Amino acid sequence: QGQLVESGGGLVQPGGSLRLSCAPAGQTFTDNVRGWFRQAPGKDREFVAAFRRQGGGTYYSDSVRNRFTISRDNAKDILYLQMNRLSPEDTAVYYCAATSRRLILSSLRVAGSYDVWGEGTQVTVSS
Repeated sequence: QGQLVESGGGLVQPGGSLRLSCAPAGQTFTDNVRGWFRQAPGKDREFVAAFRRQGGGTYYSDSVRNRFTISRDNAKDILYLQMNRLSPEDTAVYYCAATSRRLILSSLRVAGSYDVWGEGTQVTVSS
């Protein structure tokens, strides 16, 4: 069982929206970076977006920039991913990941930089 729990996935039509949520699975821990990755069938896991706790910096892949928004409710310790203008190419299992390390920019986009993961939530974009 993952140490993070994702929710909010589902089936949506092209052009629609979904909001994913990610929260710790019961335990509490302090992470410096929490982010989202996704993996489509037959493809490698790819970076989607990340949120840096210190300073609140946000980072996006080119494929989702200006469509997706990552945010964090620190009081509830929940990370969100608002996904707008979804297309079939966004279909994938979306994973939440976190690390207590202070990652440099290039490392934010690398799955191996994160040491806590959720089990994923399926997002399917189809008419």
